Amino acid sequence: MITLSFAMHRVASAGNTSSSVRPRKEKRLTYVLNDADDKKHCAGVNCLAVQKSAVSDGLDYLLTGSRDGTLKKWALSEDSASCSATFESHVDWVNDAVLVGGKTLVSCSSDTTVKAWDPSSDGTCIKTLRQHSDYVTCLAAAEKNSNIVASGGLGGEVFIWDLEAALTPQSKSNDATEDDCSNVVCGSGNPLPVTSLRPVNSSNNISLHSTQSQAYVPLAAKGHKDSVYALAMHESGTVLVSGGTEKVVRVWDPRSGSKAMKLKGHTDNIRALLLDSSGRFCLSGSSDSMIRLWDLGQQRCIHSYAVHTDSVWALASTPTFSHVYSGGRDLSLYLTDLATRESVLLCQKEHPILQLALLDDGIWVATTDSSVHKWPAEGRNPQKVFQRGGSFLAGNLSFSRARVSLEGSTPVPVYQEPSFSISGTPGIVQHEILNNRRHVLTKDTAGIVKLWEITRGIVVENYGEVSFDQKKEELFEMVSIPAWFTVDTRLGNLSVHLDTPQCFSAEMYSADLNITGKPEDDKVNLARETLKGLMAHWLTKRRQRFGSQASANSEVQPGKDASSRTLTPSRADLDGNAENDSMVYPPFEFSVSSPPSIITEGAQGGPWRKKITDLDGSEDEKDFPWWVMDCTLNNRLPPRENTKCSFYLHPCEGSTVQILTQGKLSAPRILRIHKVVNYVLEKMVLDKPLDNMNSDGTFSGLPGGQLPLTTGGDVPFRTGLKPWQKLKPSIEILCNNQVLSPDMSLATVRTYIWKKPEDLVLNYRVVQGR
Repeated sequence: MITLSFAMHRVASAGNTSSSVRPRKEKRLTYVLNDADDKKHCAGVNCLAVQKSAVSDGLDYLLTGSRDGTLKKWALSEDSASCSATFESHVDWVNDAVLVGGKTLVSCSSDTTVKAWDPSSDGTCIKTLRQHSDYVTCLAAAEKNSNIVASGGLGGEVFIWDLEAALTPQSKSNDATEDDCSNVVCGSGNPLPVTSLRPVNSSNNISLHSTQSQAYVPLAAKGHKDSVYALAMHESGTVLVSGGTEKVVRVWDPRSGSKAMKLKGHTDNIRALLLDSSGRFCLSGSSDSMIRLWDLGQQRCIHSYAVHTDSVWALASTPTFSHVYSGGRDLSLYLTDLATRESVLLCQKEHPILQLALLDDGIWVATTDSSVHKWPAEGRNPQKVFQRGGSFLAGNLSFSRARVSLEGSTPVPVYQEPSFSISGTPGIVQHEILNNRRHVLTKDTAGIVKLWEITRGIVVENYGEVSFDQKKEELFEMVSIPAWFTVDTRLGNLSVHLDTPQCFSAEMYSADLNITGKPEDDKVNLARETLKGLMAHWLTKRRQRFGSQASANSEVQPGKDASSRTLTPSRADLDGNAENDSMVYPPFEFSVSSPPSIITEGAQGGPWRKKITDLDGSEDEKDFPWWVMDCTLNNRLPPRENTKCSFYLHPCEGSTVQILTQGKLSAPRILRIHKVVNYVLEKMVLDKPLDNMNSDGTFSGLPGGQLPLTTGGDVPFRTGLKPWQKLKPSIEILCNNQVLSPDMSLATVRTYIWKKPEDLVLNYRVVQGR
């Protein structure tokens, strides 16, 4: 797994629909499996935001954004925290979050979007803003100007958003512009419109500049040539600072987007920034391990603090800006007096520290772990901490703390245990898709090994702390099934990807899936049945909305947009081997208590994420890929690669038994060897009694003549023998001189026994004495 300084995750992701160079993912549907308590994060927590109660005895709230792609809201009491809402719409890591004016939660993600939420709701996404061309890494808000928020990302872009303008619904007369710019399915299940352009004027407010027919475009602060990792904004919205891989602090006027100055001094990436209430002083933390205090009036660094031994990733200051809390890659949380340079080690973690949030006399610490911890901080009177002793004077050279560490005089932490913790669940860090292509073996950060059945989205075995590699060997099966899905664990849990048309390449017989009520030789397409299971709730809701027209054998309904394209049978082949119904068979029933989430995108807007039980039936082809709709509603599968296996069938050398065949035979790849045995028997016996059997137990050769075979089509295997054929001789099928198990499929034989690119060659013989 590749990380940037262990704090930023780069993965292929669908970008925005207008300026991103990344391809759209209309051919993919992903579902994310949930095993444990959905009220907890299952990956590292990248960001924190505190919402203070407006009432003296009311509850405070902590908002957390995670690498699992979700945000959660925690109601805090003195000795407990309960998850009151989960905000789910991002399709990649949530990298930062800020509360704007106490009424709007704004988040940014590696999915290249900025999203606005109603923090008082149960997780409603108000709007998705698509302007960045790469991962959005950081946000900054003006505390006393509830209308302005800034965003920065790996594309070197810094945008200043007027939230009032960005969140104002646009008139319906500009549907085409809406579709091209910012529509996305959010909490309501409806695409959200974009708005008009409003630039910042010379005052702290933002005025209307253009007509309602124009799409809203944020103000761009242009100047960064490379990635932006950190932002901070003055509480009035008059000063903005940014930093990143250019190793300089840039200062901007967010009202115009103009550059004010550039401050040099750091020797590595800038990862954290703070501004004081006056807007004159700025603190920066860098990968060079240094904290610097800048005087923007003098345009210079006035103090350097060598406290850490590795990258500084998080900063938080006391309300008076007299002391700074800092954490980072060295797992340590320090408190430093900016005036006296006195520093003290508050605590040491097991994981790198990503963000800090002060709340009263405690400080919340987010790390690469899924749990969040609160430590004593004495935020109102930090001098109390220094009275405990153990402090040291921060040097002003970056190697000074590193040298002290090497000499073995590392400070002793003031606190050994946090005062309170919000526990997460262990994230998955290792996985293996088993050969049966229905099970995935995983190992999480706690060392627990589990076996998942991905067609039902559940854990079927919890093996505990065992050797992953040894368990993988134990579970090995000599079977060959096409790779119809892929998996990744970047969100801390299993994300299963279905890509058309490859996902429709795997079939099994209903008997092998233990499906009752279907003929045992019925072929079951694994992806089709999995989609039926995933979309069952949606289909029920859709039929409630549209009635029988939402049933199978109907065209894809246009839904909300009458201009949406409809799918005709010419675009896909009807799956003639499957029943035209929406019945979900037991091997494909997904959990309702821990439902998976879908990540996908349709013809309009961009990627979105939602639990399958939250789908309301209004979603259509603007929201889902067309092939998902066509498979679910009309039972049609896209054209896919040949699922047949060509082979030759010859007698073993020296055998007295002959069945005369010419040319290749062709059969489904999943055909079992016992069917080949039956075929040989039928062609040998040729409807004659067993008086041709010799005394030595072998069968007499059959007269010449060509068997009624098909070339390029299925071998006409018959499923049953006549009553007098019950006393049939024993037949063995061999490949490369190895006797094959009757339960093997042709694909398994080809993969593990034949092992050649040429057409498969099978041999048969009569076994004596059976």
